Amino acid sequence: MNSDELDYQQMNGLDLAYLGDAVYELYVRQHLLAQGITRPQQLQRQSKKYVSAKAHAALFALMEAEDFLQDDEFAYFKRGRNANSHTKAKNTDVVTYRISTGFEALIGYLYASKQTQRLEEVIAWVFKQVEEGKTRANGTNKK
Repeated sequence: MNSDELDYQQMNGLDLAYLGDAVYELYVRQHLLAQGITRPQQLQRQSKKYVSAKAHAALFALMEAEDFLQDDEFAYFKRGRNANSHTKAKNTDVVTYRISTGFEALIGYLYASKQTQRLEEVIAWVFKQVEEGKTRANGTNKK
C-alpha cells in the first residue's frame, strides 16, 4: 500500500466521517463558487442548505426512499451513524447528528476507496435534491 493510500476498510466510522466532511465541503464550496456566488455571507447561508446535519438527514431520508445506496455504501453509512462519538450535537438532536455522521462517513468511504465516479454521481444527486427543494420539508432549504 502506498503511504498516501487510506485503508478505508480498517477506518472507523468517525475517521471516515472526518474525511468525508472535508471532501463534501470542498465539493459544495466549488459548486457554490461556480454558480457565481462570491459574497462570504451569501456563501455561508447557501452552504447550510448542503452541509448542515439537518440537510444530511433529509438527504439520507431521500436516499432511503429512492433505494439510492448500494449495499456496501449503506454499510459504511451505518458504520458512521453507529460510531460512538464523544462530541455533542450542536443545534440539532442526537439522532439527526448521528445520521449526519453516517452521511459524512459514506462520502469518506467513496473517496478513500477511490470510487470517484460514484462519489461524483452521489454529489450530483445531492445537489439536485437540494436545488429542487426536496430537503425543504426538513427545514433545511428555506428561501
